[in-house]
Amino acid sequence: MRAVLETFRSGLSSLNFWKIASLWLVCLFYVLFQGGKTSLMLFTMVSLLALYWVVGGLGGIKRVKGSRTLSQESDRSGMLKAGDQVHVKLQVQPPKFMPLPYIVVREHLQRHNGDSWMFEDSVVPHFRKESTIIYQTPPLERGKYVFAGTECHSEDIFGLMKHKGVFETGGEFRILPRTVFIPHWRLQSRNSRLAGPETAIALSRRETTQINGVRDYIYGDRISRIHWNATAKTGTWKSKEFEHESLPKTILVLDAHSISYVQPSQFELAVSIAASLLEYGARERISMGLCTLGKSFRGFLPAEGYLERQQMLHYLVDINADGYGAYKDMLEAKREYFPSGAFFILISPLTDDKMLGIMRWAKSRYMTPYHIHTAGPGTGASRQGQWKASLQDRGMKGISVTSLSELPSALGGGR
Repeated sequence: MRAVLETFRSGLSSLNFWKIASLWLVCLFYVLFQGGKTSLMLFTMVSLLALYWVVGGLGGIKRVKGSRTLSQESDRSGMLKAGDQVHVKLQVQPPKFMPLPYIVVREHLQRHNGDSWMFEDSVVPHFRKESTIIYQTPPLERGKYVFAGTECHSEDIFGLMKHKGVFETGGEFRILPRTVFIPHWRLQSRNSRLAGPETAIALSRRETTQINGVRDYIYGDRISRIHWNATAKTGTWKSKEFEHESLPKTILVLDAHSISYVQPSQFELAVSIAASLLEYGARERISMGLCTLGKSFRGFLPAEGYLERQQMLHYLVDINADGYGAYKDMLEAKREYFPSGAFFILISPLTDDKMLGIMRWAKSRYMTPYHIHTAGPGTGASRQGQWKASLQDRGMKGISVTSLSELPSALGGGR
């Protein structure tokens, strides 16, 4: 009943509907007042055409069904990252007993922040046979993507009336943030003095004598590190991997206040930096946590497990810069997420007193503050110099990056 009402309402708003209705009424009056075989034949033809339009509107394009298959070109982890494309295969099943000259198919892909993309193609349906549409999306940025209802448009065989139908097939996927490989981080290295000479010994991460596995040979490894048995079996150079002494816990604090970011690209850079550091922590087996200062505080306690690290990465997929309010109040209310002696890594474009207030708060909690400044295109050299000088005067350290490719070099790991 609902489909009939929708069709009737759409028909009332169509100019072609009134044209056919007027033609049918003219033929009806022609039969009533003129009579004869010619008028009756004309009225019958127009009535059959009107009946064909009604049946086509109720049981034609509105009964089209379909199914969607997604194939993802991802890395070995099986997860999509920013910049990847998704291949879509759409199977369209037209009605079996209703001839349609063609079908225009429109796909709508919606992102979590409101952005959307439309893909349109046409197919010529075959009798009792599915039609296939294959296309691929453009390179996508991080986010949660959902396919809306698929629209189908068609006309009758005479080209007089247009019909529209929608079918739901579902389909959802997630794109992880863009990351960069970080080979080395001076803050986490042995005998690092970035946090001050008084903590140089505490921050060292010496290797133990306990073998923890085998890895590929890296240029510069000592001969004593070479694993000769594994090298002989595989035919490639292998080195011994030793366990390391534990490092202090690391807390990544992501600034998600809307007023902090002049351009959306700055926030995307901050999210990518956080994701890259999480991947670095996973490789180096560093106990790392994540906290976001957004509309609501969300925190993950430091952990080394794979599942906990994946939860942090997936949380970064659809996060937005929607925060507001005082930073210190939000941090003070969640003090349990910031253990004493941990590294406090602030990822923020702030360079003013708000940033210094956050860093001083971390230092008062006996943590080691470190600032990763996400500089915008309009950030001048003088402003960065003042920011660096203000940190040095208070015995703090930090780096400034304008793009993700600069991060490995700025952290001390080379390009």
